[in-house]
Amino acid sequence: MSGAGVKSRYFALDRYLLRQGTQLPRLHEYLQAAYLPAVMAAGVQTAIVLEGLITSHVPQVTVLTGFGSLEEIADVQAALGANPHFDAAARWQEGGEPFERQERILLETADYSPPITIAEASPAARVFELRVYRSGSAHQFRALHERFAGPEIGIFHRLGIHPILYASTLFGPDVPTLVYLTPFENLAAREKAWDAFREDPEWIRVRKESVEQHGQINSYMQIQLYRSAGYSPVR
Repeated sequence: MSGAGVKSRYFALDRYLLRQGTQLPRLHEYLQAAYLPAVMAAGVQTAIVLEGLITSHVPQVTVLTGFGSLEEIADVQAALGANPHFDAAARWQEGGEPFERQERILLETADYSPPITIAEASPAARVFELRVYRSGSAHQFRALHERFAGPEIGIFHRLGIHPILYASTLFGPDVPTLVYLTPFENLAAREKAWDAFREDPEWIRVRKESVEQHGQINSYMQIQLYRSAGYSPVR
């Protein structure tokens, strides 16, 4: 799991919406002791476990699991079903309601998304910002991706914003949507970076040119803040 970066073609985004009480620690125990070891043994190379800080539903845990192909998703599911240790551990769900609701979204990684290097994961929990941008048409969605792949990433990096994942929602609500995930050392670092971005002259020019050429290509956004779980392979 360490060494060279891994670029997964697809990510399953599983969102667990929980109640206050015992559901959160039980879910963390299951993910750490059963789910992650089983999927890693089945060949998954990238996984990220995030606990909601500022989200529409708290408590919440979101898990992103990377796959190289659609076939690999099916293979991993088959391997989990054939794993007696995982099957026994998964019976935690039968000991009372494990969560209020589970949502699953399938993401397809953008060509310009960087590899995720597990070896460079922070030893301490970081803040992760998950942004979802929706476009009003397929044409505007392509223009949104082109803007990110072109000047926007360079501006991000210059100002200390380093997303580790850019993806399109393949199956899920409100398509077409662009999803990207950015770690920050803390909330103060996040605020400093976005304040600089909003005031950056190059970004103001790029955005103006984009609107003049394509209109408002991002019709609305959703922003959610998480902290990485201490046992998450990427944290």
